[in-house]
Amino acid sequence: MLTLQSVRSGADASAWVRDGTGRSRLPLRRRMATQARKPNGSLIQPPPAAEAFYSEVLQLMARSRIPFLVSGTYALASYTGIDRPTKDVDVFAKAGDALKLLSYFRDHGFAVETVDERWLNRITRDELFVDVITNMPTVTTHVTDDWFVDAPESELFGARVKLVPPTQFIWSKIFVQDHHRYDGADVTHMILKCHDRIDWKMLLSHMELYWEVLLMALLNFRFIYPSERHRVPRWLMEELLDRLTAQMMVKPPGKRVCRGRIFSPRDYGIDVEQWGFSEAVGNLEEQYAAD
Repeated sequence: MLTLQSVRSGADASAWVRDGTGRSRLPLRRRMATQARKPNGSLIQPPPAAEAFYSEVLQLMARSRIPFLVSGTYALASYTGIDRPTKDVDVFAKAGDALKLLSYFRDHGFAVETVDERWLNRITRDELFVDVITNMPTVTTHVTDDWFVDAPESELFGARVKLVPPTQFIWSKIFVQDHHRYDGADVTHMILKCHDRIDWKMLLSHMELYWEVLLMALLNFRFIYPSERHRVPRWLMEELLDRLTAQMMVKPPGKRVCRGRIFSPRDYGIDVEQWGFSEAVGNLEEQYAAD
């Protein structure tokens, strides 16, 4: 299996560039080409029936040649080595390709369903399932062709698969802040282990409308790992703090909006239902017309 060290030892010295600390490193595209490790933890190992199901599904997916990316616990394990139990396998695909995958698996005798047209499909057998995700449920984080660029490969249940790249992995996790599920630790661990494989400019572009959420995640990382603060580019922290300074100089919005429902519709339901706050998403013109 390739590692960053083995790539470096065999790489042309001219391919290396200097970063802001004066250290040499491969350009991002070359670093992204590094293969991820194969998950091998004891907790992540599913029961035999589940393992057989996941193996069959992933190998069929690979043979279908319909593009997909593995995410969730198995991707996290491949990137970080974190070992924890999970109830399913998460696969990301473009919306159009998700429909093709459902049709493909239906033709191969599997039960398939669209759980929620907005983001979630499922391939099932009895109590076992593989989620085919096209978008995140509370904010627009839909899968596009960009997700597949330089996506690293790994082996999972006997199938060669591609993983959601670190940049998009963080983007898909950063808004999951619910009372029953909080993915902040996944974001922090990915920054720690894959900081040199994150396309920080792309991540900022993805988070442009919600830059404060990115700032919160980065401050969280800095608090958790004081000795690793340098892992986040200085220019990014300066950019986000400049925005915060500029925001503090502006009069607060007149419209009372609760953006907490982007994190968790149920935890912040009372804000909209009883406390007079408006939704953060939806038909904004309609909301103003109703005032």
